[in-house]
Amino acid sequence: MTDLLAARSQMTVSLAFHILFAVAGMAMPVLMVMAEVRWRRSGDAVYLDLTRRWARGTAILFAVGAVSGTVLSFELGLLWPRFMAQAGAVIGMPLSLEGFAFFTEAIFLGIYLYGWKVVPPWAHLAAGGVVALSGLLSAAFVVSANAWMNTPAGFDRAALPAGGRPLRVEPLQAMLNPASVPQALHMALAAYAAVGFAVAGIHAGILLRHPGDRFHRAAFGLALLLGAPAALAEPLSGDWLARMVARRQPVKLAALEAQWKTEAGAPLRIGGLPDPAARTTRWALEIPYGLSLLAYHDPHAAVRGLDQVAPADWPNVVVVHLAFQVMVAAGAVLALLAAAAGLMAWRRRGPPTARWLLRALLLASPLGAIGIESGWLVTEAGRQPWIIQGIMRTADAVTPMPGLVVPFAAISCVYLVLGTVVLDLLRRHVRSTLPRGAVDAGA
Repeated sequence: MTDLLAARSQMTVSLAFHILFAVAGMAMPVLMVMAEVRWRRSGDAVYLDLTRRWARGTAILFAVGAVSGTVLSFELGLLWPRFMAQAGAVIGMPLSLEGFAFFTEAIFLGIYLYGWKVVPPWAHLAAGGVVALSGLLSAAFVVSANAWMNTPAGFDRAALPAGGRPLRVEPLQAMLNPASVPQALHMALAAYAAVGFAVAGIHAGILLRHPGDRFHRAAFGLALLLGAPAALAEPLSGDWLARMVARRQPVKLAALEAQWKTEAGAPLRIGGLPDPAARTTRWALEIPYGLSLLAYHDPHAAVRGLDQVAPADWPNVVVVHLAFQVMVAAGAVLALLAAAAGLMAWRRRGPPTARWLLRALLLASPLGAIGIESGWLVTEAGRQPWIIQGIMRTADAVTPMPGLVVPFAAISCVYLVLGTVVLDLLRRHVRSTLPRGAVDAGA
């Protein structure tokens, strides 16, 4: 394994691990605030119990996310010093603001967890709202920095010295680069959909065995209330983001759609396995004019293909295309389930209870996480071989220090152990909510 591959692999493992806790830090506080609002309005003790349990789960996930996020921050400087030397002055603002948002989230989470009898009810609820808002802003600032790598802005490219630092930097313009808002919106909706359906799936599985349990019925309803609207809105934000990619990163669009040649009225390919050597996509279902229509809202628009750039500047088309197909499939399934659950809830004026839907939600509960992981793979692998699109190659940004396979192996082992511990803690936390007889029976 080369040092470049080891560095990229380490960042992949770290990001894949951290992003799951990042999305939980965005969405779980929303759920706990929703539960507290229900409790204060209804006085139903079930919602108070739910609020406290979700708050403790949020604390576990936040603690692990803080550790993995700190590791990622160090890796940026240690593995990619040349990137930080050139980009730090431009994207320093969103990275600094993310630090403020993180500390705000930590402070108010402490108030929320330990302030039940210390602060007034309105202040306690407000603290939960600040935690939810800080989690959202923290993610938005990080996504803004990543979006800048896709659509760099906020400095004078013409005055950029060869290998030097950007000149005439405009930090606000850099933070609000063309990709920042569509990427941040897509990420936020994905987080709410993924966590909402994951939580709904857990409680759906319990309701299949204990259909009369009020605690899990309440948790199931609130989780769907968060996840379903986000899943329905996610394709709309994806359309906005895809049209931005078509304008700003046409090579990435060509890779994720396996568009080998430039053509007007380009078809949309569903599935299939790209063959870069033959420049074809085998076994794909092609919808005529579909890609031109989606990317440019014009069925006859010309879509730039991979034939416009040298193969050395191609991303890994197989990886990017397959990851994109997985992301779209996961999102489509969640959107269909959201529509079905919403229709059933509207008809019965309450959370849906059909057993087939509960089974479907249980089976679909990992799809949000799968969609997020594959989506970030599309975002990062689709930009290669550039770490800053059109400006700096990834191979030119890696540290010259040899032996990077050693920290990669060590970090991977640490994350494996940490992930196992977290899963066990969450499993115990969920088991504590089961009816006493079910726990004794090993349910």
